[in-house]
Amino acid sequence: MTTAVELIAAGTAVLSREAMYLDERRWDEWVALFPTDCEFWVPTYTSEGTLTKNPKTELSLMYFRGRGGLEDRVVRIRSGRAPAAIPLPRTTHIVSNILPLAPPEPTIVRLRSSWACHAYFPLMNENHTFFGRAEYELSLRDGQWLIAKKKTILENDRIPFPIDVYCL
Repeated sequence: MTTAVELIAAGTAVLSREAMYLDERRWDEWVALFPTDCEFWVPTYTSEGTLTKNPKTELSLMYFRGRGGLEDRVVRIRSGRAPAAIPLPRTTHIVSNILPLAPPEPTIVRLRSSWACHAYFPLMNENHTFFGRAEYELSLRDGQWLIAKKKTILENDRIPFPIDVYCL
C-alpha cells in the first residue's frame, strides 16, 4: 500500500520533471506528461484579485482542452512560427511550496505549488521573471503519474510581450 507521503513525493517528482523538461527544451517528454484528455488552463484576472472561473465562457491567457493543443504549441515553437519564440528564450523554472490540495488517493493526487520562471530573451537582451502559483490534478495511468489538469495563475500578468508555455 502506498502512503500519502509517497504519493505526494511522486507528485512532486512530476512537477520537478515538468520544470526540467521545459528548461531543457525536451518538448516530447514535456508533452508526454499530459494524457490525451488533459486540461491546461491559465485564467486571467477580471479585476484585482478576481480570476475568471470558466475557461469555456470567459477570457483566458491560455486554455487547452486535450493534449492536442499542447502538441500544436510545440509544433509552433519548433517551427519558429510562434512570435514569442524567435529566438527561444532561455529559462530556469523554480517550483516550491508543493502541498496537497486534498488528501491523496491511490490514483489521484491534487497538489498546489508556487513557481517562478526566470527568462532571458536574447533578441532584446532582457531578463524577466514570471511568477505565480499552480494547481495540479495528477492521475495514475498505466503505472505512470500524468498531469490530468493544470491551472496556472500568472501573478504578474502585465507581461511586456507575448509569452508561451515555456514561461509558465
